[in-house]
Amino acid sequence: MDVRYVARLARLALSEEEVSRYQDQLGHILEHVEQLKGVDVSEIEPTAHASPVFDVMREDAPHGESFTAEEALANAPEVSQGQFRMPKVVE
Repeated sequence: MDVRYVARLARLALSEEEVSRYQDQLGHILEHVEQLKGVDVSEIEPTAHASPVFDVMREDAPHGESFTAEEALANAPEVSQGQFRMPKVVE
């Protein structure tokens, strides 16, 4: 893989010294990848996580008292149709 190509994709401006250094480092990384390709993993079960992951579910119940809509909106700088009115953040 060419460092200049990857740098262009990442929109990075690299000096010739950096290109040379990164090309050498990338070469070492690719050598390690080639070594890993030689490892026999046919007897290993594919997993998404190194340790078991379980969904922990709790009862969907309120914990204590809740605000009424009026109480929640009482200190809002602006309210519109019973909702918080916020400035537009996406054009």
